[in-house]
Amino acid sequence: QVQLVESGGGLVQPGGSLRLSCAASGFTFSSSAMSWARQAPGKGLEWVSGIYSDGSTDYADSMKGRFTISRDNAKNTVYLQMNSLKPEDTAVYYCAIKGRSWFEFAYWGQGTQVTVSS
Repeated sequence: QVQLVESGGGLVQPGGSLRLSCAASGFTFSSSAMSWARQAPGKGLEWVSGIYSDGSTDYADSMKGRFTISRDNAKNTVYLQMNSLKPEDTAVYYCAIKGRSWFEFAYWGQGTQVTVSS
């Protein structure tokens, strides 16, 4: 069965940094494009970033220059390095397997809470 387990969330101050991890299993990770998405309370799911199997990346405009997605195929893990965090980044962050586009998700994990507050 497909398993995506996010970790690394927590409470950080504005301007701080956080590194999220997603441990994947139950599918061929190395050939799968992976995504990070987030959902703030009362809002819909927002795509954050994606990484293809060859390592090429895409980012939502609001995340460019602040967030970096990466993957370690040997560890079946995808990461999201988040810098210069803002209160509006507060959300549950989900790891997902890419669907037909970056804005669609074939599978997703349980999420990890990121709270940016002073």
